[in-house]
Amino acid sequence: MATLGIPQKWGFGFKPRGTVYWKVKAQSRKEDIVIVGAGIAGLATAVALRRLGIRSLVLEQAPSLRIEGTSVTFFKNGWKALDALGVAAELRPQFLEIQGIVVKTEDGRELKSFRIKDEDESQEIRAVERRVLLETLASKLPSDAISFSSKLQSVKEDADNATLLQLEDGSQVSAKIVIACDGIRSPVAKWMGFPDAQYVGYSAFRGLAWYPDGQPNDPNVVYIYGRGVRAAYVPVSSTRVYWFVCYNSLEVGPKITDPTILKKLSENFVHGWPSELLDAIKCTPDDNIIRSPLVDRWLLPGISPPVSKGKVVLVGDAWHPMTPNLGQGACCALEDAVILSKKLGDAINNGRFTVEEAFASYGYERWPRIFPLTVQANLMGALLQLENPVICSFRNSILIPKMANLKGMLRHTNFDFEPLTVTDSV
Repeated sequence: MATLGIPQKWGFGFKPRGTVYWKVKAQSRKEDIVIVGAGIAGLATAVALRRLGIRSLVLEQAPSLRIEGTSVTFFKNGWKALDALGVAAELRPQFLEIQGIVVKTEDGRELKSFRIKDEDESQEIRAVERRVLLETLASKLPSDAISFSSKLQSVKEDADNATLLQLEDGSQVSAKIVIACDGIRSPVAKWMGFPDAQYVGYSAFRGLAWYPDGQPNDPNVVYIYGRGVRAAYVPVSSTRVYWFVCYNSLEVGPKITDPTILKKLSENFVHGWPSELLDAIKCTPDDNIIRSPLVDRWLLPGISPPVSKGKVVLVGDAWHPMTPNLGQGACCALEDAVILSKKLGDAINNGRFTVEEAFASYGYERWPRIFPLTVQANLMGALLQLENPVICSFRNSILIPKMANLKGMLRHTNFDFEPLTVTDSV
């Protein structure tokens, strides 16, 4: 079985427990496969390729893994992908499986509740700490697989059908294949002709609360709906609770990083709401609270560029940023990683088709999945963020109590794909 090798020229120091660090001295070089971005999509793609016997180099602009942030919720399609990546068994015991979903009004009145297994016995929902997820994925890669402090400055076509990646430190990487997993502001996507992701009219505070003596909540996702504001909290583990507050805002507003201000603003939006939510906000450490404007980009047929250009391809948010209203952004990034890697593996290891054909097949297969989800998530968010009192009254008295159906709401998680054929050649 053929493999793509990467010359091991850089010295790395690997710390096996806790945060993973590599120290790198940048230099110009040639590579077979370069993945841009060491986030969820990038690390998942690198792990998937490695399981197929294919090596890659991951370029990450930060000096270490970007473990800041809160948690990521995975539904059964996400866990299927994590199983394919060989990390699900390691992650599952660390995080609580969600048993139910409860919907409340801002004054605490329950509108509807669901027992997840009663609605769908195959469903699996767990929130995973971003830090643990990234460190677990990174631990499955060789110690020389990630080049940190490697921020991409520009992209251009190189000689011999390669792509030249110019880094901010002045070094260059000429890659035969480039897989861009560099997020919603992807310079690679911009180079390929994609427009910027668009702000959808509301932003979100997110936090990860810490209860050293044990968190007090049942293993349920609790959604709370107001007028133009909504929130939720979900137990992550025995000591962690994830929460968010979404609020309408015509403008993105200035960037705020002061955690004291972020926490105060969050509390102001949900003043008088259920105490469990307010308590979670109060128990959030300063380094576990963020605010971000929510954006998406619709891959309109006949208008949006294709997912690939030659031997350059997009994965995850770099291709299809979507709002979090269906909880599918990270799940779809993992699906992308597994499906793209399998197709690329067939091209490289088996010669069934060219790399360009593999990328085109990936786009052809993924677009019918991604585009409807992006639109559905956008429309769901627009409905839930409405401020009109008549519509909110209808939502609270009829739409949720009498019409909401969990099986229908989670139908999009019924997604299947071929497993990876694991090799021990790397």
